[in-house]
Amino acid sequence: MTALFNFQSLLLVILLTICTSTYAHSITPGIMDRNKDGLLGIFWKCARIGERLSPYVSLCCIFMAGSLFMGR
Repeated sequence: MTALFNFQSLLLVILLTICTSTYAHSITPGIMDRNKDGLLGIFWKCARIGERLSPYVSLCCIFMAGSLFMGR
């Protein structure tokens, strides 16, 4: 099944995108700050979410890891 049809997998993909974008922005901020608009702007927005809501994102990561571990 693809991530679009399984809600838990879709949430996991979104969470991983936020975490990856935040990490990439901390390593190379200039590249992401230049691409605030357009298709690559999605990653800039995900990086902002990860930076500003980092406690909630980390709690979601822990929750998703627990639910994936317990579910399988």
